Amino acid sequence: MSAHQVVRRILKPAAFLASLGPLAWLVWAIETGNLSPNPLSDITNETGVWALRFLCITLAITPLRRMTGWNALVRFRRMTGLFAFFYGTLHFITYSYFDRFLSLIDYPDGVLSWDTARRLSASVVEDIGKRPFITVGFTAFVLMIPLAITSTAGWIRRLGGKRWNLLHRLVYVSACAGVVHYWWLVKADVRRPFAYGFVVGVLLLFRIYWSRMRQPARARPQPVKPQRAPLESTTSPRARKSRSAD
Repeated sequence: MSAHQVVRRILKPAAFLASLGPLAWLVWAIETGNLSPNPLSDITNETGVWALRFLCITLAITPLRRMTGWNALVRFRRMTGLFAFFYGTLHFITYSYFDRFLSLIDYPDGVLSWDTARRLSASVVEDIGKRPFITVGFTAFVLMIPLAITSTAGWIRRLGGKRWNLLHRLVYVSACAGVVHYWWLVKADVRRPFAYGFVVGVLLLFRIYWSRMRQPARARPQPVKPQRAPLESTTSPRARKSRSAD
């Protein structure tokens, strides 16, 4: 079995199943009652933290590939990025349902109605504009949407490699916004948000350093040497006139 087949048939399926582990643990904890006395907070926090973790893993793949020389790592980047979006979506859905939907209290036209959907949307938009940490978190989530949509090879061909790479630099903005969202959420004990911020900062510095290293070195300007006036030829009319005068 070739190295390519090992990655495709063994390592990628194993990574996919491992990436579903946090969701499986949450389902098991809900079914067995192993969450804290505030289970809604546990679900919201865990899905948000895992979205941030997968963003960090996605950002770390390129530096690890360059340091180790194992180019097959790049085949995992799309998967980890999509799992970041997956857990971010679960985080947003949990917030929208348990925090906003259940706060509507009454449903005059029924739970599944256009009026309920309109009131839910208005409640979410109002809360996003009112609470800064939710504003930043929602920004981080929205920035992941175009990255998830354009993650396929077809979109790379449509956009072209240069524009696609430029668009996908938004992942750094999304990760930074996710760290700020987490920091403002916990307020008091900021050790975990600080750790994630440190990781994202290091990866961003690596990106900047590598980009500068790839740029061609600029040619240094050479000092201009003063040019001497050309010597007069002995056959010039001026030189012949000088000799005849002698």
